[in-house]
Amino acid sequence: MNWKILSSEYISKHSYFTARRDRCERPDGQIVDPYFVVELPISVCALAITEDNQVVLTRQYRHPIDETVLEIPGGFIDKNEEPQKAIARELLEETGYEFSSYEYVGKIAANPGVLDNYTHFFLVKGGKKITSQKLDANEDIEVILLPLDEVRRMLLQNEFVQALHACCMFYAFQKLDENK
Repeated sequence: MNWKILSSEYISKHSYFTARRDRCERPDGQIVDPYFVVELPISVCALAITEDNQVVLTRQYRHPIDETVLEIPGGFIDKNEEPQKAIARELLEETGYEFSSYEYVGKIAANPGVLDNYTHFFLVKGGKKITSQKLDANEDIEVILLPLDEVRRMLLQNEFVQALHACCMFYAFQKLDENK
């Protein structure tokens, strides 16, 4: 069922948004032209739990939807960086928290019809605030701590709009329930 790429033309080349127009051939010989692909770096996110069972959340403005939303920490993986190192770095940069336990709970392709990347999910525990935030120039992140049960209730009430983060939380809560 795999397609053969006959040609590719880049429309945009940016570290966080690269788009290309492909011309492809299906196994039955049919030509698909154009097919647009957005290339994004691999990303990570985590349900992050402190030593006293609080979930570390972030609140920030998301320009594409023109809303300030509550999310879990995460971000893009740097070139040649392992996913666990990336989530540890993102957690420290965005929240100032360091964690003692990292458990991988899966990965998802957000929209493989258009996007070429995966997001890796983690359940992290034992968080302690050890430093201040070290945010990128375009980030303005408020750290929010909420009880684990409250976050689960909010998730089930559809109060988290970031689809990948909600998916991560579902997998992480499943892992927490298995470990009981």
